Amino acid sequence: MPFPANYRYTREHEWIKVDGGQATIGITDYAQNSLGDIVFVELPKVGDELSAGKTFGSVESVKAVSDLYAPASGKVVAVNDELNGAPEKINSDAHGAWMVRIQLKDAGEVNKLLSSDDYDKFVKEEGGH
Repeated sequence: MPFPANYRYTREHEWIKVDGGQATIGITDYAQNSLGDIVFVELPKVGDELSAGKTFGSVESVKAVSDLYAPASGKVVAVNDELNGAPEKINSDAHGAWMVRIQLKDAGEVNKLLSSDDYDKFVKEEGGH
């Protein structure tokens, strides 16, 4: 399962894509696959502050509810409202179905996250493959 090389990843299975001073956040294909059919997404509001490593919402599937952890700190500038009515978009395209966009507080935080190769190794170890 290829993970986009221009994204960075958390050990909690979120991805972040930096574009200048802003970043887009979602969950990885590995995460959506582990969760199963996603039925509900709880996301922050525009203007909310996210703190790296802290929860900012949740994803509910038929199997479980999982917290979402912010890969970096910043202010929410956009929320993908499409997911309210169609959370299953995450199952069909996890790396394309973004959740929130933030104005980064410290772009250097992103450098501490996993590269696509490191994340790929991490999920193989975690999954025992």
